[in-house]
Amino acid sequence: MINILVTGSNGQLGKSIKDMEHKHSNFNFIFTDYQELDISDFNSVENFFKNNSIDFCINCAAYTAVDQAENNPEEAYQINELGVKNLATVIKNNQTILIHISTDFVFDGTKKEPYTEADSTNPLNVYGNSKLKGETHIQTILTNYFIIRTSWLYSEHGNNFVKTMLRLASEKNEIQVVNDQIGSPTYAKDLAEFILWIISENINDYGLYHYCNSGSISWYEFTLNIFKILNIHTKVIPTSSSKYKTLATRPLYSVLSTKKTEEVFNLKSKPFLTSLNNCLKHL
Repeated sequence: MINILVTGSNGQLGKSIKDMEHKHSNFNFIFTDYQELDISDFNSVENFFKNNSIDFCINCAAYTAVDQAENNPEEAYQINELGVKNLATVIKNNQTILIHISTDFVFDGTKKEPYTEADSTNPLNVYGNSKLKGETHIQTILTNYFIIRTSWLYSEHGNNFVKTMLRLASEKNEIQVVNDQIGSPTYAKDLAEFILWIISENINDYGLYHYCNSGSISWYEFTLNIFKILNIHTKVIPTSSSKYKTLATRPLYSVLSTKKTEEVFNLKSKPFLTSLNNCLKHL
């Protein structure tokens, strides 16, 4: 049996992994949230690994409230930086392989073509900066790791853009959505499948990778696609980021290149529209 720790298991990705537990009889999953394992507490992490034999740690634990992080930076850094450093430090003394989830928000969005793993980072907000610092700790401390940057994650679970748009459509006759932020929506189930595939195939091409569904789109266009699939007639009005003020500045273009991932692992990312259809069938 392969023992797999999933931290932050009550989030979208953690729940998507949990949905697949039945498909992997040779995996022994240990699902934790912050009440069972607070990664920002070094002693908590150290004791957990002393008491459990862990082959893989999938770190889904993160502070992901992008706007709230601007007013609460201490908590964001506690989880996204210190928590990741704690995990890496403890894991270094074990045989555990770390699979860590990061974000497109490590980039500033000034590029006009998809960002590669080799591109310079320059986060525009606290969330992105805290996630980047977490990445750096892993790369400094460990050699046996996968850092997987993803983007615009959505699923049947938790709070995400797709579910928010559906809620707004049920409440309003028209909604405004920004049309100048471009990215690649990613179905959490696809990301979960990719992560579990890495484990099941015993992959050891460690390093930094980008994973997202293929294709790029604005939030406005993404909303139009959601409503078209579900035959929702709420009017969608495009607006600019400058008119839709948020506490955190977001990159206007954060499309991730998956070329390296596809070449190293010999796989193709699923088109975002295919995955969106799959998700909406389960809502």
